[in-house]
Amino acid sequence: MQAEAPELRQLRVQLKAAEDAADKPAIIELSRRIVAIAPNDSNAWEKLAQTQLDAEDLDRLEETLDAWQKTVRHPPTAIEDFRGDLSLKRKDYENAERHWLAFLATKPSAADAATEYDELGDLCVEQARWADNAAYRTKAIAAKDAAARRVFRACAFLRLHKWDAAYADMAKANKIDASDSQVKEWLPQFERLQKFLPQIKTLDAQIAKSPNDPAAAGLLLERARIFTLAGRPLLALDDAGRALKLQPASMRARIQTAEALLDDNRAEDAAKLQVGNDLLRGDDKHVSEHALRELGTLDSRLLANPRDVDALAARSKVLRELRQFTLALADARAALAIDDKSAAEHFEAAKIDESLVALNEREQCERRIGKINEADADLRRISELAPEHE
Repeated sequence: MQAEAPELRQLRVQLKAAEDAADKPAIIELSRRIVAIAPNDSNAWEKLAQTQLDAEDLDRLEETLDAWQKTVRHPPTAIEDFRGDLSLKRKDYENAERHWLAFLATKPSAADAATEYDELGDLCVEQARWADNAAYRTKAIAAKDAAARRVFRACAFLRLHKWDAAYADMAKANKIDASDSQVKEWLPQFERLQKFLPQIKTLDAQIAKSPNDPAAAGLLLERARIFTLAGRPLLALDDAGRALKLQPASMRARIQTAEALLDDNRAEDAAKLQVGNDLLRGDDKHVSEHALRELGTLDSRLLANPRDVDALAARSKVLRELRQFTLALADARAALAIDDKSAAEHFEAAKIDESLVALNEREQCERRIGKINEADADLRRISELAPEHE
């Protein structure tokens, strides 16, 4: 065997020192020099690509992968894996999936296959592809079972409302390794949800009879409310969002959708529904059941008769009490447009229209959704009114 050139030996010594110091720029430069001298050194190519990926130097990573593929006689399967990682970094989910599946087609080790299926499952979560997510989690478990993988599939089953399968996976995960961090994080959450399952399953059966009928909106909102109480905002958002699509004028659906968004720390998305993050909650940190039922009753009246001034006045009052002044004012003005002699609506409009709280809420919502001119106009009015309230 031919002895390695002194220059190459020296580069490897320097590379080891750079790795020990976690000096990414030096690792990249030294790896690049090594592959220039020894183009068939797959370890050096892999180190170069991995470090560029870690440093998110994506354009140069792409150049490295192209050069690696052209240079070696039999390109290693790792190139497909790296191309998938690169596509994911660029949020090109379709190509990430394509490259990872190409890597899996080369029959990697069970451990590597399981890891790749984990990444494919994560990718599906980003795209809200819950059935595909569950399918990839199943393949990961088949390749190499582990407590965390059972937990991830259990969470996928939750989004699909496959309750029994979800709880079977959590029980298995706990049996495999009760000390696993994912088990410790998720087991209490599953236990909290479990006590609500009888109510949920009853509603499941009722909703399944006509899932796309506007009449199902009320049932969806009932189930969304249970998910909120159970601390599952994403499941609540699924149902409340569906109800809002079935009945776009439903104020209860709007409020419950926004509450789920706020619970998921998505205040900007709640603002798109004209709901501010100061939505009134009770001691249990939820919108009161009484307020939601009132909104639902009034929504039904207005669905039957959109010109029901008394219903508009009453709904405006509920919204004001929930500190949602923008929506409350819209209802008050809608009622006045129908009957400008409505004393109740004049009272609601006067109480809301020029209050600093209402203006502040509207200004914040407008700014979050990009209505800068309107927000600036409200801000000027707030400045004019502020001295009067000092």
